[in-house]
Amino acid sequence: MNMHPTNAGLLLAGILFVLGLLSMLIRRNLIFMLLSVEIMLNAAGLAFIVASSRWGSADGQVMFMFILAMAAAEVSVGLALILQLYHQLKTLDSDEASRMRG
Repeated sequence: MNMHPTNAGLLLAGILFVLGLLSMLIRRNLIFMLLSVEIMLNAAGLAFIVASSRWGSADGQVMFMFILAMAAAEVSVGLALILQLYHQLKTLDSDEASRMRG
């Protein structure tokens, strides 16, 4: 069996998480912010998978299934909110949404 080094997998997960975090902080478009959260969730899932393969248990795979379920719920609720904001404001800029009154 070809084993991949744990350090490389965790490094990739860390890089993906940092890229998602930077994109979340820099971007103002709500769709891109939602995609950034998805990248960060997948990076955390990758870290769980790498750690579970290192220790030879299935716990990381179970946690990744929970992360996938949570990401699906987050996308459905997030897209519904984004559609409502776009319907009201005619823009997807997060700064515009923070200026809302009411």
